[in-house]
Amino acid sequence: MAPPLLLAIDQGTTSSRALLFQADGTPVAVAQTELPQSYPAPGRVEHDPMRIWADVRAAVGEVLARPEATRVVAIGITNQRETSLIWRRADGRPIAPAIVWQDRRGAAHCRALREAGHEALIQAKTGLLLDPYFSATKVAWLLANIDGARDAAARGELAFGTIDSWLLWCLTGGRVHATDATNASRTQLFNIVTQDWDDDLLALFDVPRALLPEVRDSAADFGATDPDLFGRAIPIRGIAGDQQAATFGQAAYQSGEIKSTYGTGCFALINTGETPARSTNRLLTTVAWRLDGRVTYALEGSIFVAGAAVKWLRDGLGVIADAARTADLAAGLADNGGVYLVPAFTGLGAPHWDPDARGTLVGLTLDSGPAHLARAALEAVGYQTRDLLVAMAADLGSAAVSLKVDGGMAVNDWAMQFLADILDLPVERPRVTETTAAGVAYLAGLASGVYPDLAAIRANWRRQRRFQPAMAAETRARLCVGWRDAVGRATSRP
Repeated sequence: MAPPLLLAIDQGTTSSRALLFQADGTPVAVAQTELPQSYPAPGRVEHDPMRIWADVRAAVGEVLARPEATRVVAIGITNQRETSLIWRRADGRPIAPAIVWQDRRGAAHCRALREAGHEALIQAKTGLLLDPYFSATKVAWLLANIDGARDAAARGELAFGTIDSWLLWCLTGGRVHATDATNASRTQLFNIVTQDWDDDLLALFDVPRALLPEVRDSAADFGATDPDLFGRAIPIRGIAGDQQAATFGQAAYQSGEIKSTYGTGCFALINTGETPARSTNRLLTTVAWRLDGRVTYALEGSIFVAGAAVKWLRDGLGVIADAARTADLAAGLADNGGVYLVPAFTGLGAPHWDPDARGTLVGLTLDSGPAHLARAALEAVGYQTRDLLVAMAADLGSAAVSLKVDGGMAVNDWAMQFLADILDLPVERPRVTETTAAGVAYLAGLASGVYPDLAAIRANWRRQRRFQPAMAAETRARLCVGWRDAVGRATSRP
């Protein structure tokens, strides 16, 4: 028999992609379309769900048109997490644009719940801090602000979902309304211990249970594509939020293993095993994956802006023409010139969790130019990652011994060397950096019998390069002092 292929749908914040993978994790085909962002008001970020579906359908159709695609045995879906939408069950039409994870319109709702004393309960049940980043205040806003939505939801006429649920609904012709445990764990409506939607949380956010999808394992039977879409029914066997998928793709299957993904944002996850580790340093306790009903947990640090800062320099300010040029620009300077960028364009994530912080440039002089801005944007990724790993070490009582990296920015050698230097830690880049898509392909392969166990998937992981720290301790300490000062200027809190 011809070797099987696995198809991964990777729907991200700025693009929609379809990738074909061999069983050894090698990508053999990719189709991609950029996704435009909509900013209808300060602090608001939206996507067009119908555009997302059209782009995904076109990307999947493109890779399935290849001759070898007849060997595709299963599909996996990975997605930008927390982005939320509601659609009508009758015709599958969204009632409003999707509210993107970066959107801050729920900040006032979060403040009200915090002032009413509910944050401790929410954190105990969900592992999440009270923040508009998560889905609960987004769906609450839609129900409260779209005419007729609350009454229609009460009648069972509407369906809520994160992007994975939306795509699953569309792919199956409206036959399956489901999600997996990783995406459910990011809604702030899901109890990560009982592994079910939580009645106390649903009451607190005023969200009817009838609106919500069924929660399944990350490697499971999610139905099959409507035969009319791609000429045959293809099983859908894996779903995971993008950061959990990347952790799975990095083969971080043992407690203590850690990865960091650098895309629009930056997300570091450390595997904590089958017991949820509770953070005292403002990190998130989350579901890493659920297989055969058994949950693996992780501690997560979430940074809202990483690659998005480079995109801002290119598209917003026009000071660089190509994101790939940032490495040369940064390397052309002897040092950062005292320039720091705190990219808090949509607030600060972990460990600060300040939704009202705003982007700040510190240390500009008449000598500062595009190269300083480019270097500051790349350095900010390293400083923010250091903040996360320091918090993780404090929570777990031990420091990481190395860091696996992936995502679009991981191909930037200068940024990865600075990351190793500022962390004083080896940074390992895999041979295949498409770990998010590979991770959900692996989940689909696990559920469809392509892989007998996790050990077979781990054998696929290969290191492409190891970045060793080379920065003097005094330089590292001086730079970190400057970073802390810059963050203090950006934060909204005294």
